[in-house]
Amino acid sequence: MRKSAFEATILRFLRQEIQFELQSNPPKQPITKFDSFTVDGRHGERWIRLKRQYANEDINVEVTMFDGAAPAPSSNATGGIANADDIQLHITLIVSISKGEGDKVLEIACSAWPDSIEINRLFIRTNKKMQAEPYAGPDFKELDDELQDSLYDFLEVRGIDDKLAAFLHGYMKNKDKTEFRGWMERVKSFIERK
Repeated sequence: MRKSAFEATILRFLRQEIQFELQSNPPKQPITKFDSFTVDGRHGERWIRLKRQYANEDINVEVTMFDGAAPAPSSNATGGIANADDIQLHITLIVSISKGEGDKVLEIACSAWPDSIEINRLFIRTNKKMQAEPYAGPDFKELDDELQDSLYDFLEVRGIDDKLAAFLHGYMKNKDKTEFRGWMERVKSFIERK
């Protein structure tokens, strides 16, 4: 008797929360293309994948859902208490670029902030299984400024730019809400099962 009362309470809360989410954030049709990229939303996962071709290159971008936050740059010097508008959400991107039939892949780890892409590391790996961690080079910020600028230009020509960062933040906000609703539906279905 007591178990079913607990289950009924949980189910009531889940139904209310699902209804609230549906009313306040109606589901949007997932976007499958952005510029030259095809977008695979990978339903039920924390990652999405973008793919495109550029000249003789295959470009794959693995993107997390929001995986961190940082204080937003502030023009307010009063040092007051931070609110939700003072936080910038962070997304990690792993850009993999391969050329033709070769077994080498240029992999670039980036951060996507709401309006910019930031390169963190880059290295070459092989498509084959590796026994050890590859040397990932120095921290990107340690490289010569002109080399850094040219690597940003290299990515920008391939569509990895500030416009993509803005798109990803909008896409991930929708995905986060969609995945949350799906999670609540799965929990509700499990508890309802006899």
